[in-house]
Amino acid sequence: MATSGQGIGYTGEDRLEEYISAHIEPESGLLKDLYRETNLRLLNPRMASGHIQGRLLKMLVTMIRPQTVLEVGTFTGYATLCMAEGLPDGGVIHTFEIDDELEDFILKGFDKSSFADRIHLHIGDALKMVPELGLKFDMIFLDGEKREYPEYYTVLTEYLKPGGYMIADNTLWDGHVADSDYDNDPQTSAVRRFNDMVAADERVEVAMIPIRDGLTIIRKIEN
Repeated sequence: MATSGQGIGYTGEDRLEEYISAHIEPESGLLKDLYRETNLRLLNPRMASGHIQGRLLKMLVTMIRPQTVLEVGTFTGYATLCMAEGLPDGGVIHTFEIDDELEDFILKGFDKSSFADRIHLHIGDALKMVPELGLKFDMIFLDGEKREYPEYYTVLTEYLKPGGYMIADNTLWDGHVADSDYDNDPQTSAVRRFNDMVAADERVEVAMIPIRDGLTIIRKIEN
């Protein structure tokens, strides 16, 4: 007989994630509800950061102490709310979501949060709209369209302050970046190009963490 909580399709990776979740800061009720609603109501709910990555993002923001954060790819706002938790006094997040059909869902979650005043939601193409803000950022969280990762890097690095951090999600892309079976997949190819660009860029320092789908931490070297 299967042990409690285990059965068909229950893997060692599932058990490890459960173990990690039980030994880190718990989710707030708001985040639990948001993650549940994301899974119930939207396609591709895996795009939401979730508990483990969300707590890491909060910790990174707490450590970096950015006053200005840019997020590309809001989705339902889970990662946004996690980062907003870690902001210092006066810190703000400008988050961009290109799918206007998600706007009401996103704002509903933000409005329930005590951090709503720290968040500015923009609906539209970050590549076109970020230059119009006239801002430089202490931190950028990149989680947008994977095919555009190389262009995001080229454009947005110019708006990252020296000494600032870019954190890019999905940089292992389910392991496809190291699998020749995906050589003709456009998303995999774009993520590979992004990873190659970062690795070759002498303006930055880089570390890659194999959490969930791969998280790359990039620090722009101070001049």
